[in-house]
Amino acid sequence: MSAPKLIKPTESELEILQILWDKGLATVREVHEGLSRIKDAGYTTTLKLMQIMHEKGLVKRDDSMRTHVYQAAVSREKTQKHLLSKMIDNLFGGSPTQLVIQALGDEKRKASPDELERIQALLDSLKK
Repeated sequence: MSAPKLIKPTESELEILQILWDKGLATVREVHEGLSRIKDAGYTTTLKLMQIMHEKGLVKRDDSMRTHVYQAAVSREKTQKHLLSKMIDNLFGGSPTQLVIQALGDEKRKASPDELERIQALLDSLKK
């Protein structure tokens, strides 16, 4: 039995998935309202994207009622791990170290003291 194929969501699909991961269940209208807070998006475009995502297996749809309710069919963690792995391979030559150096060295996005503590705790546990 082969492993299920991981689908790489587009940037717009990721924006929709973020909303569904946060809400759990949502109608197209609710997703559209969430998208409208971060970008200019038409309702029919949101609807079409969600229909395509359903066909791709990225979202599940309950159409037992008049208004369809959607939820993410892929987990946030698995999607993050898959996309991060591809980014490390494609942008950082397979080096997680280069990714971390780039991320923590970014002057625009400083890690908070709490985040640095969590990172240090992870590093300490990895050394053991």
